Amino acid sequence: MHHKTIIAMIAGLSTTIQAKESRTFAVNHFYGKGALVTGRMDPITNPGVAASHVHTIQGGSNFNLTMTDDALPSSNCTSSRVDADKSNYWTPSLYFQASNGSFLSVPMFYMNVYYFFEATDDEIKPFPVGLRMLSGDKDLRTPPAGGASNVLDTNEGVIQPVQWTCPRKSYNPPSYPASSDGLHGVGIQDPNNAGQGAGFPHVNCDGYASPLRADIHFPSCYNPAAGLRDYKNNMAWPSSKGTTGGKANCPEGWVHVPHIFYEVYWNTPLFEDLWTPGMGEQPFILSNGDRTGYSLHGDFIAGWDEAVLQKIIDNCDAGDAGMDKCADAGFINDPSTSCNIANQIIEPISGVLDKLPGDNPPTGWGQGAEDVPSTSPSGESVSVTTTAQSNVKTAAPSDSTGTDSSISGWSYLGCYSDNVSARALTGIKFANLGVGKVTSTACTDYCAKAGFSLAGTEYAGQCFCGDKLEGSVKIGEEKCDMKCNGDDSQICGGSAALSVYESTEKTSTRKLKRHLRSHLRGVHA
Repeated sequence: MHHKTIIAMIAGLSTTIQAKESRTFAVNHFYGKGALVTGRMDPITNPGVAASHVHTIQGGSNFNLTMTDDALPSSNCTSSRVDADKSNYWTPSLYFQASNGSFLSVPMFYMNVYYFFEATDDEIKPFPVGLRMLSGDKDLRTPPAGGASNVLDTNEGVIQPVQWTCPRKSYNPPSYPASSDGLHGVGIQDPNNAGQGAGFPHVNCDGYASPLRADIHFPSCYNPAAGLRDYKNNMAWPSSKGTTGGKANCPEGWVHVPHIFYEVYWNTPLFEDLWTPGMGEQPFILSNGDRTGYSLHGDFIAGWDEAVLQKIIDNCDAGDAGMDKCADAGFINDPSTSCNIANQIIEPISGVLDKLPGDNPPTGWGQGAEDVPSTSPSGESVSVTTTAQSNVKTAAPSDSTGTDSSISGWSYLGCYSDNVSARALTGIKFANLGVGKVTSTACTDYCAKAGFSLAGTEYAGQCFCGDKLEGSVKIGEEKCDMKCNGDDSQICGGSAALSVYESTEKTSTRKLKRHLRSHLRGVHA
């Protein structure tokens, strides 16, 4: 059926084009008890096998590990209010990482999918059944190249289709620190919207019925030559180049389809008493192990009754009231009922977990390949790092005038400068002490067990270890002015400022620990 549809769509390009002068839209609402299904299922990127991470999925009940292109329209039910929509929509699930390292599943609060019918010189056509799309980058752990603002037009810069929105009663203090570079515990602010940004914010999202929200835009130009399944090449973003009146068009020979936009609200207020916001870090983590939120992405497989969707495109501008209010939407599902299917991958995915399903270790903001937790033969927790260590210890500056710490086995050297792009202490960067557990005592203990002679705390909740300070100079003590998030009686550096401690332990003992660390690094490389 879809082959005939594609041919008809291409043929339609030669007829009179019905240009749109302004945007219209309608929100597709979902209903029922939770999502359609949650599990490690992804027939787009991992057909026939367990996916790498857990997804939360909405839509038609024929969702399966393996799906033919025409499978969805015959679904027995759909979690969409509009019964003619048997499409599937999914995103990575969200978890909360507790201070003891365990993971708690965050329930989805609700999901909306906006169908935007944009101003264009093209004729907007329905999605062909079986069309597969993916938007976002599951591997991204650094701020997007295009910055924190959405960019959805190729004529306006590097495409940036995903954001996090944090509705709040007040935006003072801001959701993202003004000084954040997006590389150290918190994302970056959208300069055009106080409630949005790239990466996770470090505050509670306490807006009325609006907790932390994942926002994902999808491209709206389909290339029939690439086919329904080639999700890496079959879609492109429209461009306003050469147009007037705010219109954006698809490349010649491509089909302009609706621009869909996911809003996925997560019930993060359930965890508001389990962490301290506003400290330059946050405890939420995507199911793929991403602590940053930059890898937010979404998937879509079309399963619409195309005739119904075409009528909605042409005639409906219901807006936020909902697509179920469109006169041509057809049968509307009863919201008191529910459409759910079984997870095909049998494993624990909710409640309290020791590790993320699919064994995805936390990554991003210094955690991951550069800082892999391990265990020494004696059972001590150590950190194996891929950063090369110098065999020659360079003495740290010793002219500290700061007050000596009372930490046993360590002396306080003072406040030293740090550089976010070239760290002063590189032995272990962003040691994982647990959310809200960073203190100078905990950091020095961590570095001592790993065999390092220097320890530094920064930005209230960051810990670094090393054997020498690189490219750092001593600065005024007033620069180290942030209380530790694990003990407000201690100071843990400041913004780009390290509270530095030096071990008083004998060099021979440190060398023995360093030898053990090197051995472990070789074993786990």
